[in-house]
Amino acid sequence: MDIETTEKTGPAERTEPTGQDGKDGQDGKDGGAARATTTGDRDGDRAGDRDGDLDGDRAGHLDGRHLSDEPDADLDADPDDDEAAPAGTDTGVGAGAAAVVSAALGAVALTGTWAGKVVSERETLVGQIKTSGSGTPTQQISEIYGDAWHSTALVNGVFALIALIVAVAVLVLPGRPTWVRAVAVAGAVLGGLGLLLSAGTYFDLFLSLPTAGS
Repeated sequence: MDIETTEKTGPAERTEPTGQDGKDGQDGKDGGAARATTTGDRDGDRAGDRDGDLDGDRAGHLDGRHLSDEPDADLDADPDDDEAAPAGTDTGVGAGAAAVVSAALGAVALTGTWAGKVVSERETLVGQIKTSGSGTPTQQISEIYGDAWHSTALVNGVFALIALIVAVAVLVLPGRPTWVRAVAVAGAVLGGLGLLLSAGTYFDLFLSLPTAGS
């Protein structure tokens, strides 16, 4: 009887779990749940970061397109500026033309003009008419040659004076380009030199009239 009782109770004792084993199983379940929660949080953070980066990149591209589609501020010019630009351009062109004219007049004053030649020939003809009947050699030299030379010097001096005045006017006005001022300086120099030579020739300072006895 004792042997049978032991055999029946033996398997039952082996199947009953102990208290320590139950606690270990519960702790394992709790640890697995905690690890699963941590893994889920990390995956959620990574997904959120990726979504945030994609949204930021898309917003940046959209902003770039919007800015590139906007018209340039320099193209939106003020109508007043457009109206003022031709006026400044015309002034610059006028100043440049005046400077060139002054230089040309100064060169002409040094080399001689067609008007000076005509006046000289007229004075020569008038002198021949005056001294054709009775005129001394000194009078003939003065009337035929002297007056003609003086007339040529006077005409050249007028051209030189005009060149000098125009050049000085261009130089006095402010806001002129460099090349305009350079040409104006050349015109002033040529005009001043031509005026000096014309004055010396008119008053016989450089070359005096020859005398009849020479």
